[in-house]
Amino acid sequence: MHFQWDWLCLGVLIISSVTAGMESEENLDADVEVENFDKQSQEADVDRDKSSLEVVYQTPKPTGEVYFTETFDEGMSGWVLSVTLKEDMDDNVAKYDGRWEVEELKENAMPGDKGLVLKSVAKYHAISAMLTKTFVFDDKPLIVQYEVNFQKGIDCGGAYIKLLSSSNDLNLEYFFDKTPYTIMFGPDKCGEDYKLHFIFRHKNPKTGEYDEKHAERPDVDLKKFYLDKKTHLYTLVLKPDDTFEILIDQTVVSKGSLLENMIPPVNPPKEIEDPTDKKPDDWDERPKIPDPNAVKPDDWDEDEPAKIEDPDAVKPEGWLDDEPQYVPDPNAKKPKDWDEEMDGEWEAPQIPNAKCETAPGCGEWVRPMKNNPKYKGKWRAPMIDNPNYQGIWSPRKIPNPDYFEDLHPFKMTAVSAIGLELWSMTSDIYFDNFIICSEKEVADRWAADSWGLKKLVASANEPGMFSQLVTAAEEHPWLWVLYILTLALPVGLTVLFCWPGKKSDEYIDFKKPDVSKQITKGKLKEVTEDFEDDELEEEKENEDTDEDEIRPGQLQRNTVQLLQLS
Repeated sequence: MHFQWDWLCLGVLIISSVTAGMESEENLDADVEVENFDKQSQEADVDRDKSSLEVVYQTPKPTGEVYFTETFDEGMSGWVLSVTLKEDMDDNVAKYDGRWEVEELKENAMPGDKGLVLKSVAKYHAISAMLTKTFVFDDKPLIVQYEVNFQKGIDCGGAYIKLLSSSNDLNLEYFFDKTPYTIMFGPDKCGEDYKLHFIFRHKNPKTGEYDEKHAERPDVDLKKFYLDKKTHLYTLVLKPDDTFEILIDQTVVSKGSLLENMIPPVNPPKEIEDPTDKKPDDWDERPKIPDPNAVKPDDWDEDEPAKIEDPDAVKPEGWLDDEPQYVPDPNAKKPKDWDEEMDGEWEAPQIPNAKCETAPGCGEWVRPMKNNPKYKGKWRAPMIDNPNYQGIWSPRKIPNPDYFEDLHPFKMTAVSAIGLELWSMTSDIYFDNFIICSEKEVADRWAADSWGLKKLVASANEPGMFSQLVTAAEEHPWLWVLYILTLALPVGLTVLFCWPGKKSDEYIDFKKPDVSKQITKGKLKEVTEDFEDDELEEEKENEDTDEDEIRPGQLQRNTVQLLQLS
């Protein structure tokens, strides 16, 4: 058994040594990497944020028919800054004077890859560009895709886009919040309300007016996409069969029907409640009524109290009737600045009476209260079904004069421009790689050549496991306890099972003697006779008591003697 424990201890120590060696090598490699990185940073500021993964970036090119693409690698050419004002606001705050810049990412940047960055805080921003060609909602899907990175997280603000409705009087210099749009799509957040908008403006075929239709909220947790400071890919797919899909990082987070999953619904109800209908005065909505034939019992006493004094209660022995529960503090002193004319007569503060601490109670003893067995409360007639019950009244239904049925809401107003009209309390919101097309394969290839590279670089630059554990513990300090227990467990088991223990007396008794010791024939004969006599005595005792007990002490002595002889 001891031999097996020795091997177990040796195995644990070997594994620990190998693990420690691997960690030392990893730490050494990490130190070398940091040292090299610091050296490169000192040589050139431009290389300060270079990725540890060498990725050759090339501006993506669309592989099929597109209606709009933008990478910002060549600047903001084609984009127009708004010069107008928001309506119904003071001119000083209504200006669209928020600043835009074209910059590389602050983290995990690739040389040559640039994006549009919202730079100002608490200002209105508006910028727009014309599509390469107008998109007409006919028999082709609409796919809108772009990247967003909240480089500083986001407190309150949006990063959504608007697809502006096509019209002859569209002037991008006067793009503002009231400019007609067909679709609004993208992330938005304020406080703890995380949204992913998909809104389209539907034209009422009867009145010609437009109403906003909002997609139902995605049934996923959006928080991480807004706070992890990573570049995320947002995709909207609208299909001619009046269905839609919303994807984040090429994973579907919401899908549905334009006819069934929009709020309010595209089509109004066929019938509505008659606004002129009024509830009759004699309409009875009570399902239950008091029994008019019920009579209060003669022995029903409404004056009986709910609680009465317990007549069987006895004052505890030692109760101090003459001692108050609180007494003036004998150590309190009147403040020197106490003015009795202004403050009144000074009184020492009250403290608990020390005599009451060892007694069952102080002051006047009062019998405790108990439930009154005669109490019944106020009598009320039992309830019965109302024979005149007519149900809950509701106005009658009439045909909806505004009813219409649009079976293909996909056929929206054509779009000819894209715009960002935003306000934010957080700066450095990064936008990149816009594409509007009709083929999913084209959008996916565009994403692979742009967002896919960003994701690859970001993954390569992820901190090691140790750094992630430390970061997690800084956010959740209770994790330190888990870490300590995890490290202490193998150490404790090693000490428990491998530490040399004290040898037992039985082990000492059975220790093999020195074989070099000489034994005479007389001694051997004497020991053998003693052993035989002991066996006879033991058999006799067993016969007398009819018990099959073994005398362990005697057996041990005899065994030791035999071992010594051997």
